[in-house]
Amino acid sequence: QVFTFNGVKIKVEPSDKVKNGAPMSIICHADISKNTDFQLKHNFTFFKDGKLVFMTISDKEDARYEIPVAKSADTGDYECRVKAGDKLVISKPIYVWVAGMTKPILTADKKEVSEGEIVKLRCELPEEVPPLEFFFRKIKTNSEPIEKRVAEQNQNFSEMEYYVEAGDNILQFDCFGKRQVKAGWESSQHSNKTLVTVKEPFRKPTLITRPSNNFTEGDIIEFECSTVAAEMRGIEIIFQKNRTILNSVRDKKFLKYSTLATQEDSGEYQCKVEQGAVSKTTKLNVFVSELFPKPTLSASMTQLDENKDLILNCSINGLRRANFSILRKSSSGDILLKKSKILAIKVNVNDTGSYTCKAEVKGIIKESKPVRISVYAPVSKPTLSVVSGSPEVVLGKPLQLICHSVMGTPPITFTFYKGDEIKKNVTNDTYATFLDEDIGLNDNGGYRCDARNNHSSGVKTSNTLNVTVIVPIRGASLGSVPYGEVEVGSDTAFLCSVKEGSWPIDFKFFKKTDHEVLLHKVREYSDRTIWHKKTMKRKDTGTYYCVASNRASVDVRSRPITISVILAAWQKGVIAAFVLTAMAGAGAVALWWFLRKKKKGNVPPLFVLG
Repeated sequence: QVFTFNGVKIKVEPSDKVKNGAPMSIICHADISKNTDFQLKHNFTFFKDGKLVFMTISDKEDARYEIPVAKSADTGDYECRVKAGDKLVISKPIYVWVAGMTKPILTADKKEVSEGEIVKLRCELPEEVPPLEFFFRKIKTNSEPIEKRVAEQNQNFSEMEYYVEAGDNILQFDCFGKRQVKAGWESSQHSNKTLVTVKEPFRKPTLITRPSNNFTEGDIIEFECSTVAAEMRGIEIIFQKNRTILNSVRDKKFLKYSTLATQEDSGEYQCKVEQGAVSKTTKLNVFVSELFPKPTLSASMTQLDENKDLILNCSINGLRRANFSILRKSSSGDILLKKSKILAIKVNVNDTGSYTCKAEVKGIIKESKPVRISVYAPVSKPTLSVVSGSPEVVLGKPLQLICHSVMGTPPITFTFYKGDEIKKNVTNDTYATFLDEDIGLNDNGGYRCDARNNHSSGVKTSNTLNVTVIVPIRGASLGSVPYGEVEVGSDTAFLCSVKEGSWPIDFKFFKKTDHEVLLHKVREYSDRTIWHKKTMKRKDTGTYYCVASNRASVDVRSRPITISVILAAWQKGVIAAFVLTAMAGAGAVALWWFLRKKKKGNVPPLFVLG
């Protein structure tokens, strides 16, 4: 008994796309070849999305998995496995799509609710398998449905809560579901519509004004806001204009508010009634016409010298009779100067500030725009000085000047001059600075400054400031007479000079040793100096240099020179004579010794007299 599998195939009847609720058959066929006609048992196993759904044993080569009523949950990839003897063959998978979903069922936990309460809904898709998506809809008359989405991964139902808002009289809810298939998303039908009746805990408030909605400044405006509620406990009435709360009451059905009408009272008012989470609002526009325009404050002068006369006049266009007052503005509050439309004063510097006037008619008070009055004291003669203190500047370095005026009402304008040329204008309170970065060799004076403000006395000028320009030291050199070699006991003149530099100049002479040794220093009003060193000794042999400096505070060092101290000629002669005398004495002793030995007959074989 020899057999072999030629293949295993799977198919769907009536097709691989079946309508929801229709019957469906999954057929598995095994193609087997045998050497003889013998009976063979076949073990058929059906899988959907990798999970076992049906199995059967048959001696036939075909097996059927019947689904009498197909549901959307039956959608998926199907395959079959056939085992005969010890041989197993698996078919290629086939995708089956059961089109359409079951109609969802929607239930609500309440059929009647009050505004501000919560309605809890449950939407169920029976016979469907998660994951699923549920869509809940809140339907109001003459408005678009409000839709909310919930994804469910592990169950075929979902729950949702809706807040019942003020004005929701009769509500309808429904839901539908979606599932994902290979072709995309598939939607179910919409569920049954569930009707929920809404009760009002209180009515929308009524807002009225008396005697009308149009007023003139000075009239009394009376507002009244009221509502009707089934339960007054917890009711709160709030009356406001824009965002400002004007009045409020609790546990009452009406509110009253009155005020003296001004133009600022024109605008939109609203009455808001709140209880728990429910809030209802009524709005009303009020217009207040002008009784009289704002007053105008005029000044005889806005900028004037101290001790001058100032007249302030308060007036209203087209109106002569009113209660006027003139005030001065202050950070701590307005200061009343006079209850009159005219104020005349002799001013001083302390009167500088802002002034306004007020007018009152029928209890309505209006204020003018402020007028700025500036009173000026004259500037004093400015002083010009160098910031560093000393009226000197090093050539090539910047020079900073300060111009200061002790007296005078700011702002003060300072003008700096270099010669007759204007270099800078600065407006400040009491002083100003100027930095001159272009210092030349001939800039030895000519700086001055002017100071002026708005006082009629005009410009004050400082004294002329002369500044000395310090030229730094350049090119220090050192020489000596004699140069190079000096006899012991003689004098040496050291000459230190510079090519350029302002006087006085400090000269210092040094000898190089293990450490620097200062030999001599002097201050000269010259570009050179001579230092006489007397009675040179052998220990004075060495290297010498000089350093020059002035008020530019820069030390300039010369190149070093070497001095050798040698013996004088007469000293050399004395030494030579001493040597010759010593040699002659030695020769005489040697001759005496030789003659004495000769007499005795004991003469050395060789004697050299040198």
